[in-house]
Amino acid sequence: MIQNQRVQLTHLSVQVTHRSIDHWLPFGYNSDIPTRKEVFIMNNTLTSTDINRKTKGRFLKGLDILTYGLAAFLALGCEGILAFCIEQKIYNCTIKEFNTWQSILHWVLTYIIWGAFAIYILRSTKKKGYDLFPKTDKKIRPWQWACIAIGVAACLISTWIDWNGSKVLTELEHKGTLLFVFQYIYYFIEVFLVMLIIVCGQKACEIWFGKENIPYGGIIAALTWGLGHWWSKGSLAAGIFTAICGLALGSVYLLANRNAKLSYALLCVMFIL
Repeated sequence: MIQNQRVQLTHLSVQVTHRSIDHWLPFGYNSDIPTRKEVFIMNNTLTSTDINRKTKGRFLKGLDILTYGLAAFLALGCEGILAFCIEQKIYNCTIKEFNTWQSILHWVLTYIIWGAFAIYILRSTKKKGYDLFPKTDKKIRPWQWACIAIGVAACLISTWIDWNGSKVLTELEHKGTLLFVFQYIYYFIEVFLVMLIIVCGQKACEIWFGKENIPYGGIIAALTWGLGHWWSKGSLAAGIFTAICGLALGSVYLLANRNAKLSYALLCVMFIL
């Protein structure tokens, strides 16, 4: 009798393997409910998807911010188009041969172009919630001031050597008061656009790479505005020198704890003087 029951059970187990498991589940059991293993796989799949989405979103956000830095560089490049492609044909002379009013008109048109780009960048980034110039109360440490002083001194000394004396006094003497004033307004706006390149480049790379103590903005400025002088000045040495200055400006921006007003003032001293 017992042996017959064992045979029946064995036969029953064979039938289970050949029939749908749902046929043998208890009444009311939902076979669509995932098992623990399936839940584990689903959770890991969702986590991977979320990581991919965050990575993609981080990349696109950084790229969007960097685009504004490149727009600032494009604004600087527009002066070259104005001078070498438009005005040169109209006046039938090079920019170095412009008379007083041709030079002033060139600078005024450059102000307008640069100002339009700067306003667009500031308004667009603000609209998207990108705070390019956040307020900071973080104090600058003594070692930071020391590094800033070294950087500023290095730029001033190199400029003094390059101009065989004071750049400001030399330009004032050669250009006269009127052209000197328009020239230096031009410099102040140029420094602001360079600062936008540095700030946007810094923010973009920090979003991508996560580290905040590397002068990414200075590197971006060196590769764009710096080497751009190679073309505009027609000198590789000028391009390399300006690239080094761009890297120094980006480093000072970080050393100043991203303080917008202080950074702009220091950049003006380093670049203009």
